[in-house]
Amino acid sequence: MPNNKIKLGVPSDEGQVSIMFTRGGPREGAGRKGFGETKKISLTLTKELWGEIEQHCSSRSCSRSEIIRDIIESYFNAESEG
Repeated sequence: MPNNKIKLGVPSDEGQVSIMFTRGGPREGAGRKGFGETKKISLTLTKELWGEIEQHCSSRSCSRSEIIRDIIESYFNAESEG
């Protein structure tokens, strides 16, 4: 078994500890690019509404976040038009 050395490092811009291998590893600019600000929320809905959301997700092959984002955007668009 090779003796792979692992060291921990703190990237300058993130401030989170990450594993840094002797070759490769995290690179600046790597990964999925965000398009907005992420905030975690807790949302309480009836089982029926969660079921409808899950059904939409399955039929449209998208995430819960996408469906809920669409609902919120539609609400605010309707408010601004009315």
